[in-house]
Amino acid sequence: MKPSSKSSQGKRFILSSLTFILFLCALASINEIRYDSLLKFGKCALSSDRPLAQSHNSSSSSSSSSHTSAVSNSSSDDIRILIGILTLPDQYHRRHFLRLIYGTQSPVGAQVDVKFVFCNLTKEDQKVLVALEIMRYDDIIILNCKENMNKGKTYTFFSSLPEIFNSSDRPNPPYHYVMKGDDDTYLRLEKLVESLRPLPREDLYYGYVIPCPSMDPFVHYMSGMGYLVSWDIAEWIRESEIPKNHLEGPEDKVFGEWLRDGHRARNRHNAKWSMYNYPDPPTRCTHELWPDTIAVHLLKNQEKWIHTLKYFNI
Repeated sequence: MKPSSKSSQGKRFILSSLTFILFLCALASINEIRYDSLLKFGKCALSSDRPLAQSHNSSSSSSSSSHTSAVSNSSSDDIRILIGILTLPDQYHRRHFLRLIYGTQSPVGAQVDVKFVFCNLTKEDQKVLVALEIMRYDDIIILNCKENMNKGKTYTFFSSLPEIFNSSDRPNPPYHYVMKGDDDTYLRLEKLVESLRPLPREDLYYGYVIPCPSMDPFVHYMSGMGYLVSWDIAEWIRESEIPKNHLEGPEDKVFGEWLRDGHRARNRHNAKWSMYNYPDPPTRCTHELWPDTIAVHLLKNQEKWIHTLKYFNI
């Protein structure tokens, strides 16, 4: 009986080992498929007659520390805002820092989704590291363009949004407002939402009026620190020939010229001096930090960020 018992135990051990090995192989295959698909996504290899973009998005139905979305008690009647922070693929540390800042803000009665936006990935390390970011945070939009500041990146961003977000399983429109922001701008989401509540949700252009002494939003344009438009303007940018034929130049100035030439943005809101440049060094565009702040721009180093966050008790 003893030899038979040892033989049975040996067979059970072999079967258990084989089962465990098969399980590990299956798990590895699943992870490999998921990882490869994200790498293919990161390459953003698209060909089309019009600029496109790819995005790994979430429905933002919940808020968590790992998501760069701020949602609190959100319902279908709440304000929906998409904030696209235009940055560069290699700015990993800046993105992680901003995730901490925006992931801890939860404006009441609003859905605010913060996405990081850049052009096609060009280096092998970007394709790997950005793929990992997408797997972890799901908050990146990769545009089908060559990286640039004033040669059409802003156009590609806005014109790509309807294709990315318009779908039958989303509200119509998917967002009421779209904001383009800089990665050296600190946005206070609750204050932003409060300022938007009384404003129209169509044909709206919102931001900090340039030139700095001006208070008239109908004369010039809004600063690139962070300007916002209603969703219908994003759709107009996609369809109109006016932006397509005027891509180069200071992106915020060019954006204002599109709206002027297209007779768009009949509703305009100047958020000065709730939006302003960091107070040091003082210029005509700066303002002291104060409680009614929506945005602080030109936070070019860690010291300025810390001073600003400390003031607002972050």
